[in-house]
Amino acid sequence: MKSIILAAGEGKRLRPLTNDVPKSMVDFFGKTILERQIETMKKCGIDDIVVVTGYKADLIDIPGVIYETNYNFENTNMVETLFCAKKHLDGEIIISYADILYEKNILNKLLDSKNDISVIIDKNWKEYWEKRFIDPLNDAESLKINSKGSIIEIVQKTKNIEEINGQYIGLMKFNTTGTKILKNFYEKCKTNAQTGQNPLNDNIPFEKSYMTDLLEGLIKESFQLKPIFINGGWIELDSIDDYELYKKMYDENILNKFIDLEK
Repeated sequence: MKSIILAAGEGKRLRPLTNDVPKSMVDFFGKTILERQIETMKKCGIDDIVVVTGYKADLIDIPGVIYETNYNFENTNMVETLFCAKKHLDGEIIISYADILYEKNILNKLLDSKNDISVIIDKNWKEYWEKRFIDPLNDAESLKINSKGSIIEIVQKTKNIEEINGQYIGLMKFNTTGTKILKNFYEKCKTNAQTGQNPLNDNIPFEKSYMTDLLEGLIKESFQLKPIFINGGWIELDSIDDYELYKKMYDENILNKFIDLEK
């Protein structure tokens, strides 16, 4: 099993913590976010780990990891960052955002999935979002599951809580067939984008496409994305407000309400 961690972004919403280091190298109670994530992967038996760097790439230097670089990180987004590691896209692959932490049991649950494309979905998202945001619906996005247990819509803005069957956390798995689907679909979309219109999101250039645009595109092409449901056990470090919240919870010894950093 191989994993690819997407760690190219600047983390502008985390400033001033990211003025001098990449987002993934922000200290999180004694270890960087990336160190913690890699430790979790290794505990689950994943030793073949690729990290795609970008912003201040020279400051990411964790031993025993393969590095690829998105040199155009300032003008691109998650999809192009992933495909900077194109030569590693074969067989079974875990793909993870670099700004999330999750307990080992979540990753093990994903590893056990036999689906072509599996996506971790938090059903207990509301309690977590209410802790982070004054109005959870300002940041929450739709996620719909059909009667066959497949995701039919992911991360569209919504004001209707009934359209939210869970929240995508930025962690997914592609088996060998799924990886082939991913590569072929990307190449098809990149070729089609040469006409001037982004087939993944017509509001932005192709190179700015988000991972969720790619997943939504796969859904529209009738590929099956299967949810792997969890009930908490993870956090996202997206903003300085997140960091201050977690620091307060850590100091009060209640951070384990959302994640146990020792698991």
